[in-house]
Amino acid sequence: MVNIGRVNTLQIHHIDEDGAWLKAGPHRVLLPATEVNTSMKDGDRLEVFLYQNTSGDLAATLKRPKAQVGEFALLKVSAVTRHGAFLDWGLEKDLLVPYSEQPERMRVGRNYIVRVYLDDQGRTVATARIDHCLEKEKEKIDLCEGQEVDLLLWEYTDLGAKVIINHRYGGLLYKNELMPGQRRGEQFKGYIKRLREDQKIDVSLRRGGIEEVKEAQQTILEALDKDGFLPLHDKSSPLEIKQLLGMSKKLFKKAVGGLYKNRQIELADNGIRRKG
Repeated sequence: MVNIGRVNTLQIHHIDEDGAWLKAGPHRVLLPATEVNTSMKDGDRLEVFLYQNTSGDLAATLKRPKAQVGEFALLKVSAVTRHGAFLDWGLEKDLLVPYSEQPERMRVGRNYIVRVYLDDQGRTVATARIDHCLEKEKEKIDLCEGQEVDLLLWEYTDLGAKVIINHRYGGLLYKNELMPGQRRGEQFKGYIKRLREDQKIDVSLRRGGIEEVKEAQQTILEALDKDGFLPLHDKSSPLEIKQLLGMSKKLFKKAVGGLYKNRQIELADNGIRRKG
């Protein structure tokens, strides 16, 4: 069984002047000659992305789109026609967002968070109706507190930023957790902070607990090994600490306290330095 709109591992059946013909169940899918190299031979297995080409036929490519079926991404509109908006997703054939899947009319040159999916005709298309794509039933939320997850920054709110967790769930990253310069569509790692009774999910960029403090201490020591001195202390602002070390002031103070107690650093009025 093959998955349209995703990367598949397929075997080469034969190669001719048109390209490499791959076994896809009972069918043969063409990897065009422009993507075939001399090292390829019959029987080789290739990782290819499957999609419908402009003629509506199933085709293969070694290229990777910016998002596969079931995934979210921030993509730019390259054209708008009577069929809908077309997004640049890294392949020659742009990705269609039908008008019915646009909460607001998309404009050329603007970026939108979308989810890639297969429509009723088996075509790879996208939707900007993000809320409809996220799992909300508590019984189906397969997460636990402290778990490392993939996050995509969806949109900013008064509380912080909405994020998409593992391309499946919606979550909230609070304002005091945000790193300077983070933008919509950016993807990064985070941790499940709390699974709330109202079925909402809070996330954090910090692991929490002893492991988090140890990681912070290692970050500080590496910075000291590089620069010899850090101009950070009790009166440094949270912004200064976050910009230099990427951690909160509270975590910084915990980490410094442990390092000082272990006699690994020396404290000065204007900063800290490595001991010895």
